[in-house]
Amino acid sequence: MNPVTWVILSDKRGDNGQVETIVDALPWPVEHKYVHMRPEFVLGKPRYKPSLDHLDRSRSDPLEAPWPDLILTVGRRPSMVALWIRQQSGNKTKIVLVGKPSGHMLDFSLVIASAENQMPPMHNFVPTTLPLMRVAAEDVASEAQAWQPRFAPLAKPLIAMLIGGETNPFIMNRQVADDLVATARWIVDELGGTPYVTTSRRTTPEVVEVLRRDLPPEAIFYEWSADASDNPYRALLGSADGFIVTADSVSMMVEVIYLHKPLAIFPLPGGWLGSIDQRRRSLAHWLFNPRQASRWDRWRHRIARGVYYIDVFKILCATRDFRAFHRLLVDKGMAVWSGQPFEQPVAELPDDVSVVIKRIEALF
Repeated sequence: MNPVTWVILSDKRGDNGQVETIVDALPWPVEHKYVHMRPEFVLGKPRYKPSLDHLDRSRSDPLEAPWPDLILTVGRRPSMVALWIRQQSGNKTKIVLVGKPSGHMLDFSLVIASAENQMPPMHNFVPTTLPLMRVAAEDVASEAQAWQPRFAPLAKPLIAMLIGGETNPFIMNRQVADDLVATARWIVDELGGTPYVTTSRRTTPEVVEVLRRDLPPEAIFYEWSADASDNPYRALLGSADGFIVTADSVSMMVEVIYLHKPLAIFPLPGGWLGSIDQRRRSLAHWLFNPRQASRWDRWRHRIARGVYYIDVFKILCATRDFRAFHRLLVDKGMAVWSGQPFEQPVAELPDDVSVVIKRIEALF
């Protein structure tokens, strides 16, 4: 008999997409439950505890018995709803969480997280190489077709430069802006192509101003705006010959990788505080990703599990090491560093979804 399964989703489309990838692969039906937040929790983070206090119950789908055998969810706010439901079920409901948990890792039956997340190797951890997001290929193809008349006159290769923004531990300053301009000039002078530069919500005003002023005349510049209705991002995913993505944006890198397009990673500096913080992230990567080739490796694995119980303030547990993730992509042939010749990726993408499904099935 198939387990009764609920999928609890909120307003973050990128997060929801990872869960939907699992849902599409499950061999049994699921029921979707959409939850909406009270205004103060749309951006704010409620305290981590099993609760529905942060929900707008009038706009959310009903949550009532009979309770499910299994919940799939993602993110802090929906995960607290899942924990509340488990309480109501007499702790019988199993919870599968996608992504880094905000609370204790062992609160969940399974935690599924991609390689940038540094998680203790506990029994309930399911590591994946890439986030489980997928790109809607039909949407990309449709946008590419609609934009084809605009792209056709541009000199080839058409290189999309996707600019993210500041996120710990990375900074975006004047030097970064100047380096981006130099990269755009390299595309024009060395490749004979067109740099199509797009910013994002997090791109700092200083960087935007330098790009607007100093990009070569051959470049196309799109400045992100919440009110814009003509964003070229999806059209570029389907049309560009290569992509340069700033180091902060794992999601944009992964979308390019899943489309099997040439990807280059544009490194970002960390600043003096970021450099110190990177040591913490590197330590977590070293500790939580030991090889299993020697007795010392196995001891390190045990130490890593012990750290989970004593890391009260989560100094090491559940952090992210973006730079280790970038090295992984380069080592596996999924990307190159910015400034190197673009390469058509030939490596097979890891079959992470099958691994996840087997672990979920094993719960029952």
